[in-house]
Amino acid sequence: MKRICLIAALLMISACSLNTPAPPPDVPHVQFMFPMDSVSVSAGTDLQIGLVATDSAGIARVELHIDDVPHQQASPVEQAAVPVFTVDMNWLARGNGLHSMTAIAYRLDGTASDPVIIRVNVVNGN
Repeated sequence: MKRICLIAALLMISACSLNTPAPPPDVPHVQFMFPMDSVSVSAGTDLQIGLVATDSAGIARVELHIDDVPHQQASPVEQAAVPVFTVDMNWLARGNGLHSMTAIAYRLDGTASDPVIIRVNVVNGN
């Protein structure tokens, strides 16, 4: 009987110490619809930028950063947060060379998406 109790106790202790990984946190998602990564544009181009953000808890804001500097942000007009938010932004391409564009989506509670980064190559417009 002692042996059965000991085995049962060991099984209970080992079951309690199992390390099950926590599920990944549910965060908003954002993606560039256009332009495509590594696109080249002429200096002076008014580049149109299309973003779509999704989240079951709702998207409250989308931010666009150019070269790690905040450039534009947008929020839904209809309500404080929506499950799918599509927004068009723009950037006047200047400064020859590669530039990074970073998009981040936010919930009302401030939970941010993982940043999504694309590169845009600005070339001399001659």
